[in-house]
Amino acid sequence: MNRSGVLIYGDERIPYAINEVATRTSRVAIHVDPDGSVVVDTPPGEDDTRVSRAVQRRARWIASNVAQAHDRHRHVRPKEYVSGEQILYLGRRYVLKVIPDPDDPGSARLRGNRLEVRLANPTTGNVKVLMQMWYRDRATDYFQRRIAVQSQALPWVAEAPKFRLLEMTRQWGNCSPEGLITLNPHLVKAPRDCIDYVIVHELAHLRHHDHGADFWNLIKRSCPSWEQAKQRLDISVEELTAT
Repeated sequence: MNRSGVLIYGDERIPYAINEVATRTSRVAIHVDPDGSVVVDTPPGEDDTRVSRAVQRRARWIASNVAQAHDRHRHVRPKEYVSGEQILYLGRRYVLKVIPDPDDPGSARLRGNRLEVRLANPTTGNVKVLMQMWYRDRATDYFQRRIAVQSQALPWVAEAPKFRLLEMTRQWGNCSPEGLITLNPHLVKAPRDCIDYVIVHELAHLRHHDHGADFWNLIKRSCPSWEQAKQRLDISVEELTAT
């Protein structure tokens, strides 16, 4: 059963989800996700009163981080999919150029600092679908190559695991207990070092399935600049996932 609670801080009511983690044996861990959602990881069967007290002790920190996340989100405008709009790919900004072409059923190609989209009927919906397909194709190719490179570099990975793409609202990646890596296709818009951090993060779950001390020590050894990469992702998540 899903559990939740509400933090009352001044005039604010901040909901939080309670996530029981089988491998956690002591104290709760509180996370504010980039979208402003609050998640509290607890040992199995943790009493709601103890969870509430732990959340209340961090009330100021939680409220501040939730406010920052919401403020970032307010400054992101929805995509219009028209010529002149900026788009992101591997951390670089390109200018979208939509070109009506009655002989082209739909194509997208990078040319210098532009992404040229050609199609017979360049409506907003058609341009959006074509760009989503382009991003997924690019993500599949780039992620596959980087997973192979990182798998060879990390001593605990015997062979490059299989992966799939899945749009997720709160995660850049996921690793199943069976070792299947799932990556968010929006991640291909992020800088290369940020992509590598997410891939190393998920590959580390092949050895440690939780986010305990051993997991983070492994991340630090394998990706020394992980904190900067994670911070860049957190700050830009709304822009990277805007559609």
